[in-house]
Amino acid sequence: MFHKEGFKTILITGLIVVAGILITDHFVSNIWIQKPLMILFLLFFLLILQFFRDPNRKTALNDLHVIAPADGKVVVIEDVEEKEYFKGKRKQISIFMSPLNVHVTRYPVSGVVKYSKYHPGKYLVAWHPKSSEDNERTSIVVENKTLGEVMYRQVAGAVARRIVNYASVGQQVVQGTDAGFIKFGSRLDIFVPLDFEIRVGLNESVRGGETVIALKND
Repeated sequence: MFHKEGFKTILITGLIVVAGILITDHFVSNIWIQKPLMILFLLFFLLILQFFRDPNRKTALNDLHVIAPADGKVVVIEDVEEKEYFKGKRKQISIFMSPLNVHVTRYPVSGVVKYSKYHPGKYLVAWHPKSSEDNERTSIVVENKTLGEVMYRQVAGAVARRIVNYASVGQQVVQGTDAGFIKFGSRLDIFVPLDFEIRVGLNESVRGGETVIALKND
């Protein structure tokens, strides 16, 4: 139920919470202060647990579909000039993840990883229009035999300070499987050809590994 990237954080947080509760129990005698403090320690631990949760998702594999690479809300659907890899017009769909969302990144398509690059950068709020180009980020391109090349970009936010990317060039990947993790608030950008049909709307909530966000018509 928990992502491997969270094991260390969960362990350290658990030890801190236990220590905090024991110290509170020993040094705080006023029950009206003691109990709320203990509850706050437990709530903090529960928040950490829910952040690193890794629920099972049932991905319906389909080489005509691009699926959501993460949970969150669609905040951008627009035609853009993709300057890093395609160097041309693409349709961009961006998904904002709040700290309460599942932060596992999943491969949006099956295929071969053609490009994978990390970029250091700023930590603007993830919904800022310039965050896709200015923030710390990784860009990954997967080539699918039917869809062609699809890019997804993990973008750090104002709180996120670590992007984990498992994709390496030449790797064969499967749609919906674990592609990495972004710790705390962040976003995912997906770039598809202009003629793809977009199946989501602005402000729509999506589920990583399940929601179809774009497709190539037969």
